[in-house]
Amino acid sequence: MLSSIFAVSWEPGLRGVVVVLIAVVVLIGGTYLVVGTNLGARLGFLIVIASFFGWMATMAAIWWTYGIGLKGPEPFWFPAEPITIVRDPSFLVGAEILQALPAISNDPIANAASVATELQAEGWNLLDEADPQRGQAVAASDSILENEAKEFPAGSYISVAVYDRGGERWPKISDSLDFFAFFHKPRYALVEVAPVVPQRVEPGRAPARPVVDTAQPHRYVHMLRDLGSKRQPAMLITFGSGLIFLMLCWLLHRRDLQLRINMSSKTLPVKA
Repeated sequence: MLSSIFAVSWEPGLRGVVVVLIAVVVLIGGTYLVVGTNLGARLGFLIVIASFFGWMATMAAIWWTYGIGLKGPEPFWFPAEPITIVRDPSFLVGAEILQALPAISNDPIANAASVATELQAEGWNLLDEADPQRGQAVAASDSILENEAKEFPAGSYISVAVYDRGGERWPKISDSLDFFAFFHKPRYALVEVAPVVPQRVEPGRAPARPVVDTAQPHRYVHMLRDLGSKRQPAMLITFGSGLIFLMLCWLLHRRDLQLRINMSSKTLPVKA
């Protein structure tokens, strides 16, 4: 019988469902069979189901703590409003990125330097190239430029700098005690990209290093951070299973009290 069930291989999802159902019937059903034969069908069912939800609450609490197991959407960057791709430095104020307009000239390199100075003066943090957050922001900006906006084809630009602002957590007791800092301020990222000069690719040779095209202006990709809900499923399972576990424990406790009252009461003699 089992060999014929496990022979179902054309649909892996169906096989996984069958395996889970067999495991549930064998493990939980076997436990209920042992407990039920000793304590009775109803009491055994209450004890087994209470143990199951207690185990579920404990497991989900571990998932919730370490961010493992059943997880929700991961944090990601998405296009910010009102302007996502800034093609001219003069639009940085209208895009709510800068409050003061930087010095604008006809030289794209000078404009990029002026924008970089103004960004850091207004609180934008320049991320180091070794920072993993920089790589995440660059990957998100590449998806926006190449797939969504069709601004550049792949390999026709490079990411020059990545700036970060916001994202502070509150309320915080101290820098080391931030367990209750559940609220966050909006976090923004600004990726500066520069077009490169088209280069000839020769078969059998390594590609040449990209050279920035100084005749074209730099673009700025403005993004907003979505924190996702990675631990939300585990949190819901923890609270739901914990609530059911407490209710079942209350039912078992109530049954014990009622049984104690019945056992201690004196029965009246029956008259003939």
